[in-house]
Amino acid sequence: MEAPPGKVTAGGAALAGLGIAHPLDCVVTAAWGTLGTLRTFLSFSVDKDVQRLLRAITGHGVDQGAIVQVLTNRSREQRQLISQAFRERTQQDLLKSLQAALSGSLERIVVALLQPAAQTDAQELRTALKASGSAEDVAMEILTTRAPPQLQECLAAYKHSFQVEAEEDIKSETSSILRDLLLALAKALQQVERPRPEGPWVRIFTQRSPQHLLRVRDLYQWRMGRALEEAVRDRFHGRAQAALLSLASVVRNTPLYFADKLHRALQQGTEPNYQDLMRILVSRSEIDLLSIRAEFRKKFGKSLYSALQGAVKGDCGQALLALCRAEDL
Repeated sequence: MEAPPGKVTAGGAALAGLGIAHPLDCVVTAAWGTLGTLRTFLSFSVDKDVQRLLRAITGHGVDQGAIVQVLTNRSREQRQLISQAFRERTQQDLLKSLQAALSGSLERIVVALLQPAAQTDAQELRTALKASGSAEDVAMEILTTRAPPQLQECLAAYKHSFQVEAEEDIKSETSSILRDLLLALAKALQQVERPRPEGPWVRIFTQRSPQHLLRVRDLYQWRMGRALEEAVRDRFHGRAQAALLSLASVVRNTPLYFADKLHRALQQGTEPNYQDLMRILVSRSEIDLLSIRAEFRKKFGKSLYSALQGAVKGDCGQALLALCRAEDL
């Protein structure tokens, strides 16, 4: 039986940042003893899970709590096994069945949990490129924090789903240095006829290892007497500035970058930005969410779990809390 989210002690110091995932020297995957909050469920029984989900959607009323409890306590690999077994036993698609039974934010988080990660990333990337003012935020997040194999799968899913290369949408929906940054991160930047003055910034920020960029940042501050981020703020404006500062944040400390994004998502308007919360918590739950939790508490003086408890509601809120997993004392 799954244990409900409980309490754990964060330990003496915050967990160290992992560095950016694109380019990446190593990829941390979820397993016992790693930095994900969602791990392989040791008492996993695919037959029991299929029967439980069937009862949840075919009984008197939809048992949303049961759906949340199963899906947020299984690894992505185990969830795929559940989907396959559900189809074999019922001749129905589990994702479509759950979508028919659910709505709103809970439906969206169930989709993110059940469909392949590359498909979710492709949909988020498409929405970001087509929505005004989102490219430098969500698109930069996906293109800079996914490991190279994950990014290639995302771009392949993008082409398959939307019948267009992501690079073509980047070219048509963005411009100037933001366009060059996104294309370079997607490994599709071609030699331009008239090189831009910002060209060196794009090449250095997108074609160097995290370790090299950290050395550049330190050396720049030593020689110039100010932080590299200050130079970015002086030289660039608007979306280009936001994109470069995001990239610098990812390089400096990826878990802190996500902690800042989660904090902003929790502070937006009358209710939190559920889409950002869902994307980050689902995508990082098997990678480095423990590190993100540690950075969140270190910077904001309260745990991510407590911050979520005070902001999110309903079964979707319970799903987000389950992914976060526990309080940090």
